[in-house]
Amino acid sequence: MAVFDAGRLPDWLAYLEGLHPKSIDMGLARVSHVRDVMGLKPGFPVLTVAGTNGKGSVCAFLTSILTAAGYKVGTHTSPHLLRYNERVMLDGQEAGDDLLVESFRAIETARGDTSLTYFEFGVLSAMKVFIDASVDVAILEVGLGGRLDAVNIFDADVASIVSIDLDHQAYLGDNREDIGREKAGVFRQGRPAICGDTNPPQSVIDEAVRIGAPLALIGTEFGWQKEAEGQQWMFWHGDARKHALPMPALRGPYQLGNAAVALAMLQSIRAQLPVALADIKRGLLEVNWPARCQVLPGRPQVVLDVAHNPHAARALKSALDQMGYAESTHAVFGMMADKDIDEVIRILGERIAHWHVAAPDLPRAEPADALAARIRASQPRAQVDACESVAAAWQAATRTAGENDRILAFGSFYTVAEVMAARGQ
Repeated sequence: MAVFDAGRLPDWLAYLEGLHPKSIDMGLARVSHVRDVMGLKPGFPVLTVAGTNGKGSVCAFLTSILTAAGYKVGTHTSPHLLRYNERVMLDGQEAGDDLLVESFRAIETARGDTSLTYFEFGVLSAMKVFIDASVDVAILEVGLGGRLDAVNIFDADVASIVSIDLDHQAYLGDNREDIGREKAGVFRQGRPAICGDTNPPQSVIDEAVRIGAPLALIGTEFGWQKEAEGQQWMFWHGDARKHALPMPALRGPYQLGNAAVALAMLQSIRAQLPVALADIKRGLLEVNWPARCQVLPGRPQVVLDVAHNPHAARALKSALDQMGYAESTHAVFGMMADKDIDEVIRILGERIAHWHVAAPDLPRAEPADALAARIRASQPRAQVDACESVAAAWQAATRTAGENDRILAFGSFYTVAEVMAARGQ
């Protein structure tokens, strides 16, 4: 078998996109085999984060706090917005092209005839980069589910499920019990498990009991509450208390729950990775995670959010309700056809006066005309314009929005990425 080789990262990414007949191929046998051939055995703690929504924010909190504490931190997240390098971070900074190309080359040599998906290649690549860099800790975001996700080939020293809701039903099941069971596959016997869902499916609890993973539930074993008239907050875990914490730099009331999950993970592994209160405060203030209820400077106000399912749409609605006054909200909106588009429109419809809709540039996207028809059926009083591209939708929104209005770009990672590209970010 000929081994692909190239010196440029874009060439490798193009090659990986066409390497496997399926973009998602659930199962761990193939990727585990290549892991073993490469001898990828992390000699540092692994923190694994699963969940329907919020897992990327938890990874960002963990990265910021542990970096502030002086640890060398490797973080793997997905998908990316503008550059593949965003998926592999060292101390919060994107890995360079040369490191990624070197890791891809090593995987291509080791895999032989074993077929790998784009995501599986990425997980192996990230871990090779982390091992070669001698990191102190690796933070891994689950891509889809948990039990059969490629991230799960590496045993977690502490694992969390941030939230459980309906998404990816074709792979995970059409109810919260089945989805929860799949996500709980990241738990390990005798190692801490954290759940940030306020109403967890029984399947999550049962799976933790079955394998003997000590499970901490938000509101029972750990939690948070506001202090100082809402200007600060307190985190608790068992008898431990951390008072006078600053509000996180990430916007949205739901981010306190995400921060609490991150702190519960750190509290449960404090013997291996101790952090000081000052490190936690600094990490909360300096955390950065683009396009998660991100408010850009200037007028009109611009909000970027990758909300792409009903659970995320409800969180976004809550965040919008707590933002400052806007005379009118203009949406730049595009979604994938396999998502629950109608429910997302229903949840946010009353907050949006003018929709500028478009299909992101990929086959899975809902066509703009079909998207516009859905909105008109659900929100007959709203103004709806179908645009030829996301960039055109962004330009239309900027032309029509007044200085005291708000522009909300949401519906998909791809939609927000194309808006960011149109803005020159």
